[in-house]
Amino acid sequence: MALLVAALFAVLFLCLLLIIRLCVVVKTGPNYQPGTKGPVAVLVVAGSGGHTTEILRLMECLSAAYTPRHYVIADTDRMSEEKICSFESFKQQSNTESQVLCNGPGTCVPLCVAGLLLGILGMKKVLIVYVESICRVQALSLTGKILYLVSDYFFVQWASLRDKYPKSIFLGRIV
Repeated sequence: MALLVAALFAVLFLCLLLIIRLCVVVKTGPNYQPGTKGPVAVLVVAGSGGHTTEILRLMECLSAAYTPRHYVIADTDRMSEEKICSFESFKQQSNTESQVLCNGPGTCVPLCVAGLLLGILGMKKVLIVYVESICRVQALSLTGKILYLVSDYFFVQWASLRDKYPKSIFLGRIV
């Protein structure tokens, strides 16, 4: 019986430690300054349709410090693959820091969680940058609602969303 109580206590203690570590990683994200130690690796999540166009417009605005860029696309999304290949055809790549940049497809949630997990485990700080799609005027998408809680930088493109979500950053239309 004592062994069972000790095992239960150990499991509860580990869960408490993980929750504390999660809070520390999420709370310190906005204080993290990307690019201060050199180039920043970026994982870009491209969705089909308008998401790819929006994310590539964002990528055009990033400086050369954001390299290498790694893209995640669906196996069946050949059009996005072609757009990304033509966009990256002239870029050179080298890097040390990491970030995930995404703008709406639900496929980015597991990747952001994986990046967050790397920070929780103390392996590497991965900056999570989310840009809500321009078509979201009054309410966040489901992906936005999920990533609002854990993203380091959360951009919205409409003032009405900034007013509802105080953690969000409003710069106007950025794509």
